[in-house]
Amino acid sequence: MTEGRNVFGDPLQPCGVDPVTGWYRDGSCQTDPTDMGSHTVCAVMTAEFLAHQRSIGNDLSTPAPHYRFPGLQPGDRWCVTAPNWLRAHRDGKAAPVFLAATDRRALDTVPLEILEGYAVDVPDDVSGLDQ
Repeated sequence: MTEGRNVFGDPLQPCGVDPVTGWYRDGSCQTDPTDMGSHTVCAVMTAEFLAHQRSIGNDLSTPAPHYRFPGLQPGDRWCVTAPNWLRAHRDGKAAPVFLAATDRRALDTVPLEILEGYAVDVPDDVSGLDQ
């Protein structure tokens, strides 16, 4: 496995370890071609986002131990699928995003400009953001 890169092309930062998130359940939103859902957006759960996800058939609140999934609460950070996050954005219910922990593969689905509008981690040096 190669080192993941975030939406800025920098090394991917951890998303969440309590609960442990990620396609590999290693705390990172790093992914690979077998991740058909593209679990690449590091989002901070909100009650509104969780309710939206449940309404579209993606229940993130109910534990599913057989998938090592504890069920999420507002404030948890989780690697959500890029298509479902984009749908929440379109429906006005998107969760905040940690860009440094969002895998660059999310950009295959969600434009950086949209993700930046929900960013809760703005880097100190923003000179590279216009590239």
